[in-house]
Amino acid sequence: MASRKGNPVHGWVVLDKPIGLSSSKAVGIVRRIFNAAKAGHGGTLDPLATGLLPIALGEATKTVSFAMHGAKSYEFTLAFGAQTTTDDREGEVIFSSDIMPTAAQIETVLPQFIGTIQQRPPIFSAIKVDGARAYDIARKAIASGAPDLPELDARPIDIDRLELRSVDAASASFFVACGKGTYIRSLARDIALILGSAGHVSSLRRLSVGPFFESDAISLDFLEKLEHSSAAFEHLKPVVSALDDIPAVPISADEAVKLRHGQTLPALGPSAQARFEEVISSEIGVALASSVPVALVSVKSGQLQPLRVFNL
Repeated sequence: MASRKGNPVHGWVVLDKPIGLSSSKAVGIVRRIFNAAKAGHGGTLDPLATGLLPIALGEATKTVSFAMHGAKSYEFTLAFGAQTTTDDREGEVIFSSDIMPTAAQIETVLPQFIGTIQQRPPIFSAIKVDGARAYDIARKAIASGAPDLPELDARPIDIDRLELRSVDAASASFFVACGKGTYIRSLARDIALILGSAGHVSSLRRLSVGPFFESDAISLDFLEKLEHSSAAFEHLKPVVSALDDIPAVPISADEAVKLRHGQTLPALGPSAQARFEEVISSEIGVALASSVPVALVSVKSGQLQPLRVFNL
């Protein structure tokens, strides 16, 4: 999260990130445009990727995890012929193949990548290994002249849909809908390998993140034209935008005061249990007072307890 001097601006900006820009730089630009004191993003996009980058300002940063853990969808192009150190077109070629699969061959293997599968993340990723970032480990291995790059352990991921969109002489384009922790670079690499070829991601665009969709996105060029103007705030979505999948609990003004001071509300008895039933079943909810978010809450030991309080 970026936190500096600025105004208390609260909400979400759904940015259409351009190619060549890192997610952290995009956050900095949006924070500057709104002169916001605090900012963060809901899920990193590589510089070579384009598309949806939800950016949280102010108190919305307390809901970032809900955006990051939501389902995502992408369009990507798999270039056949070369596997790279980074599994995209930025890396050095480590394996080549002249096998160019047909559309029919690709369609045959796609079912193996749908559902809960094991995926080995790319070594050039931000995953921590014994306290160090994987990409730092990879860079040190290359600098030391190591013959092979280290590999990360496979982990379970969920892929709901994987569709072949088009095929040409040297590449194939896909649509994928997946869960958190999925690396599209790894998916492309593994599709090529199971086809007996080699491949890497040559283009990647994110279409959705949790409750945010491409149709909500605003371009950075357009947003920069609105810098420090009231018109920019027309594109600021509410703090609760990332909380669509958790239940909302209406509370009174007096109850809101208690939650804001870290106090609990009784959740025992039939009426209270009925009132907080959805929070109990989902384990978390958002308390609203006259549509204003007060706190993220859960029910424990017969009490509705504030987990994160919003200063709004």
